[in-house]
Amino acid sequence: MTKITTENFNQLIREELPWAAENGISAESIRTGEAALRLPFQQRSLRPGSTIAGPQMMMLADACMYAVLLGSIGEVRLAVTTNLNINFLRKPAHCDLIAKGKMIKLGKRLAVMEVSIHSDTDIVAHATGTYSIPPAGVTD
Repeated sequence: MTKITTENFNQLIREELPWAAENGISAESIRTGEAALRLPFQQRSLRPGSTIAGPQMMMLADACMYAVLLGSIGEVRLAVTTNLNINFLRKPAHCDLIAKGKMIKLGKRLAVMEVSIHSDTDIVAHATGTYSIPPAGVTD
């Protein structure tokens, strides 16, 4: 059973992740070890060459990894990204981007995840990342 609902994660975005909320990121589904998030297309996300900027896709990938992690361990808000690697594969179409993430390995202190970012039907980027999980009871 998932440790955070899609609705609760979307509320977390609105209340505590202004960078995600301001860009319209929302969770579409969260299950234990998996999540899917959407980044709506916006003209302001384009870079020269009329392509969606890489930092926008990196932001989406990181938010998706956070959703995957919280879906697996619950609302551990001090879990933080320690590594993010992304490969840009194709120029995305001017449409919403969908990130599909999954857990690769969940340990006591580290979680390793991967995210595929899709534009229409094509995969446009692939990311891997590691999150650090704080020891139980750490709140600051």
